[in-house]
Amino acid sequence: MHTSQLTSQLTSQLTSPERVGRADWGRLAGEMDAHGCGLTGPLLTAEECRGIAELYEEAALFRSTVDMERLRFGRGQYRYFARPFPALVEELRQALYPRLLPIARDWADRLGRPAPWPDTLDAWLAMCHEAGQTKSTQILLRYREGDWNALHRDLYGDLVFPLQVVIGLDEPGSGYGGGEFLLVEQRPRAQSRGTVTLLPQGHGLVFTTRDRPVASARGWSAAPVRHGVSTVRHGLRRTLGLVFHDAA
Repeated sequence: MHTSQLTSQLTSQLTSPERVGRADWGRLAGEMDAHGCGLTGPLLTAEECRGIAELYEEAALFRSTVDMERLRFGRGQYRYFARPFPALVEELRQALYPRLLPIARDWADRLGRPAPWPDTLDAWLAMCHEAGQTKSTQILLRYREGDWNALHRDLYGDLVFPLQVVIGLDEPGSGYGGGEFLLVEQRPRAQSRGTVTLLPQGHGLVFTTRDRPVASARGWSAAPVRHGVSTVRHGLRRTLGLVFHDAA
């Protein structure tokens, strides 16, 4: 058996929270510091990816649908899940939050910002709801040939968790071409820097929601960051977006 086949077989035997735990979070924290994003490794099996992607056609599972071209966000469509979320989506959110929390708190410390995020996702979302941010923000995105997503930030309100995750549900190359994930950082007193990532099927990409700390002559400063998706050249590209704060 090839190494890739063995890895796939072992991955399929784990639950999604176990796969989150197997990610190299030390390496990921380093990549976040260097680039503002980092791949987790496999979080979902191919079968789980197909199952989540197929939910897009079940309109009753979603609270709203957004046509990006109509709103001049790009071209394509995405849907916000309604509560309760599918079990696998909720499991991933709950498992990822405590892994992202140390990075979020470290960044806040470097930037001299408050770190209001409690130890559990449920406690943090309760804070969001008390502040009037009650709308779900878990997203299923669908891009067809010619679709793209403009550079943006997923902020939604005053309370923001500084990291989020996108999971690829289709295989780049065989499932679609183009559609690279884009991250553009506005550097202090310099030209912007772009980072391009292909999302392997089932892998997660952790990335900054709004900015990241960068070393400066006076200590640390916040470099603003936006994300988007390049034009899909052919095929179908679907992703699951996990945001850790709710919307106003």
